[in-house]
Amino acid sequence: MNNVARLVVFLQFFLVSAAWGAEPSVGDLARAVHETAADPTEIYRVRDLNFTREDIKVYLTEGYVMFSKPIEGRRVWAAFSSDVEGGDAEVIVLPPTRSERASLAGFIQSPNLDEHVRSAFMVFTDGTADQLLEQIQKEGTGRKALEMGPAKAAEWTAVATNIAAPMQLRLVEDILSPAGEGSLAFLAFSGKALGNFDIIMDGREENQIAVRHHTERDGKLAYELWTSFPARSARNGRIPISDGGFTLSNYRIDASLDALLRVTANTKVALKVGAKARRVFSFSIANAMQIRSAKIDGQPAEVLLGESMRSRIVGVNEEQPVLVVASSILDANSSHEFEFEHEGNVITTAGNGVYFVNARGSWYPHIALGVTTFDLRFRYPRRLTLVTAGDPVEDTTDGDWRITRRKISVPIASAGFNLGDYEKTVASAAGMTIDVYGNRAVEDSLRPRVVYLPVPPPVPPMARARGRGMGGPPVDTIPMMQMAPDPLGRLKAVASDMTSSMEYYAGMFGPPAIKHVTVAPIPGSFGQGFPGLVYMSTFAYLDPQDRPAALRTARERIFYSDLIVPHEAAHQWWGAVVTIERSADAWLLEGLANYSALMWIEKKKGAKEVQLILNGYRSELVDDTTGKGVAESAGPIVWGDRLTTAENPDAWRAITYAKGSWILHMLRKRMGDERFIAMLAELRNRYEFKVLTTEGFRALAIEFRPKGLSADSMESFFDNWVYSTGVPALKVKSSIKPGAASFTVSGTLEQSGVDEDFSVDVPIDVQMGRGATQTIWVRSSAGETPFSATFKLPPTKVGLSDAILTKK
Repeated sequence: MNNVARLVVFLQFFLVSAAWGAEPSVGDLARAVHETAADPTEIYRVRDLNFTREDIKVYLTEGYVMFSKPIEGRRVWAAFSSDVEGGDAEVIVLPPTRSERASLAGFIQSPNLDEHVRSAFMVFTDGTADQLLEQIQKEGTGRKALEMGPAKAAEWTAVATNIAAPMQLRLVEDILSPAGEGSLAFLAFSGKALGNFDIIMDGREENQIAVRHHTERDGKLAYELWTSFPARSARNGRIPISDGGFTLSNYRIDASLDALLRVTANTKVALKVGAKARRVFSFSIANAMQIRSAKIDGQPAEVLLGESMRSRIVGVNEEQPVLVVASSILDANSSHEFEFEHEGNVITTAGNGVYFVNARGSWYPHIALGVTTFDLRFRYPRRLTLVTAGDPVEDTTDGDWRITRRKISVPIASAGFNLGDYEKTVASAAGMTIDVYGNRAVEDSLRPRVVYLPVPPPVPPMARARGRGMGGPPVDTIPMMQMAPDPLGRLKAVASDMTSSMEYYAGMFGPPAIKHVTVAPIPGSFGQGFPGLVYMSTFAYLDPQDRPAALRTARERIFYSDLIVPHEAAHQWWGAVVTIERSADAWLLEGLANYSALMWIEKKKGAKEVQLILNGYRSELVDDTTGKGVAESAGPIVWGDRLTTAENPDAWRAITYAKGSWILHMLRKRMGDERFIAMLAELRNRYEFKVLTTEGFRALAIEFRPKGLSADSMESFFDNWVYSTGVPALKVKSSIKPGAASFTVSGTLEQSGVDEDFSVDVPIDVQMGRGATQTIWVRSSAGETPFSATFKLPPTKVGLSDAILTKK
């Protein structure tokens, strides 16, 4: 088997069939895709057969090209081999941004990809294979090589089984979708210098172009994502990101939890077809759930399940895609009811009667885009309490079962639930009601353990009288039971912080989307804020001395006692009111939530406490404490989940939360408190139930910039802090010269440790003997930058402000 044949990506799938009408069965189409084979009559010896797809250029200089047999009238793949004298091919990709060129260079030691290849296996749903065949036939760039047909057909059919067939779900979706929607080009190359790598152009992704290398880690297939960016047409605004072609509204979910807490649910949702008539509809659902059937307007629909292209590119596989195929094409702008029967084990026990929901936002069929209302009904064991968002509609019992129904009348992105054996406290403020639940027991990992204490040997009476200690090593041990931590030790503190922080945010940003908010515990070290429902780490409920030893450091104490509650409360605005669609913009919701929490802590405890937290964030970003490199250098904050790598698994968290907070802190100091807070209030109003992007946020910051500050300065802020990497080392040298009626401060700002084109506004604080500290803003550059300013009062100290992220 040659190099291309070793490009193996396995995908498991299964098909749920139903009755059909006039249109051909999707089952037949799926089988045809899965059994795709080479066409031995369509093989050519080619020379200078070239094609371009956006930023991807492929030159098939000399070799053989073979095409697949048609499926539904189209050829979905072509293969190239350079097994001839002088055989060669070349592929070129030029990343458009500095950060993407740096990413590529980090893997291949070159900012651009220009590789000669031995072979290529190319899967297309955009018509490229048919276009290449037509180009050969019309332009004479190749001649038939039927003598090679049988051997090459066997070779490339085997490769297709490993590469194209596992893309069954995506190929079916594209074949059945309206022409030109979300097309795919998947190019697997065997490079002469770089080995095996893939180039993907996927019209359904936010970054349409990706280049990756697949490797093996711990015996499992893994991917190194070399570079990923929007295609040229998307960057120029000529093509939009695919929106799926339909919208959802008015979810109605009736779920039952049996005695073992297995979920069985019936989900109904209204669906409106977009501007193009369509037959296929793409959803997602948690891997732990199985869809048993689907209906459209009461009629059976066919369902195809499998692994997503996205999981194959970035390694994300917490959800599985679901294709629902109608028996006939549904008209453009028509409305329908989709109904699903699904079940699975999405509830996990942490032991000792403590439970949590694993698939918090994906336990029902959903799509990534849009917001909608929900009507949720649960039937579950009476011994437990189930909580979810929304206004109460029903809360009754039926023997050993309890029924809870809630309606969410404002549009939200997702709906979760939680359950357990809870104690409850209720608080209210500013027209909001906040229910805070806590577990009555601790999970197994926090239960008390038996420890064995040493028993010292007896001390002779004379030695005891002389004050001497133990006379020798222990001779025995006795068992001693540790005290159990109180799982409700901070229940009232959690409720108080939740209430006061939400009241503070409502005063700054306006009312939340849902005014009845429920807080419930979840085992583990994290929290998660859903609209109307907050999952709170059980560690936040424990008194600091009762937490595990690893969580008793100053950093962890601040996080679980001071930060996590207001952070998750802030998601009732940043996530519930203002939403995002792309992972590239996820930093905005997390950064805004975290910095809102810091502002609340500043109000509660003072600016010094916030600076202490920010200093800790600085260390997380620029100190190489693990030997795996500096976290901040993993990539710009807009890379989203790309920041998580095997080499630096904590980079995403550090950059998203720590750098995100620093970005907002520096923006606040540059804009001033009044304009910064006004910008956040406008952000909440302008993007209410709408999608926010990083570019939209930059435009708003430029709009609210203080008078006298150029738009270029704000553009530079985002270019360097948001879209690039690098934390500068800054030094200030200064002198103070008194004059007849004023004092002149002059000096230089030295910048190092970043690229030469790194340039930002740097605050230099000038402290006065009397009066408030004043700030000089100096635009940094490579080397030294001079500055000078005049003051009426005598300065006493000049130095770099704490309000900028620097290397110390």
